Amino acid sequence: MIRPFVASDTEALWSFFQSLPPDLRRFAWHNLEDRALIESWGQNIDYSTNLPLLAFDDHRVVADATVKRRHGGPLRMVGRLAWLLEPEYRGQGLGTLLINNFIRIGRAYGLRHLTCMLISDLEADAVATLSGLGFEEIPIAGYGSDPDGNPHDMVKLVLKL
Repeated sequence: MIRPFVASDTEALWSFFQSLPPDLRRFAWHNLEDRALIESWGQNIDYSTNLPLLAFDDHRVVADATVKRRHGGPLRMVGRLAWLLEPEYRGQGLGTLLINNFIRIGRAYGLRHLTCMLISDLEADAVATLSGLGFEEIPIAGYGSDPDGNPHDMVKLVLKL
């Protein structure tokens, strides 16, 4: 089942993040070790700027995906994507299903583009998935860094809606 995150999902989302391998957690966009941060997400839900979708297997969260947008400025018509999938659910079409939901939602809300930034080597499977869905790849050498400060090549992916 895929549905929007609601406040009562906070504990399940926290459990999902803690179940991920440390190598995945350390490269996440947010500090997933900060329980107060995760709790704040459940207390400050605003679907107009941040639409988080959760994928469940029974009552267990197996994926978290979000499209974020701004209310003003030059990027107000752009949705920014981020997601994490339980490793055992990769390669089964779940990521594609989540992204296709955001493409449909983005078009319905009048967004012009969807975009995301991925670490080229570590997230090569996600890059391939998005490229297969029509996202344009824009590689940027040495743009990111890991928690230890080591540089990583990144790729910006953009889909014109």
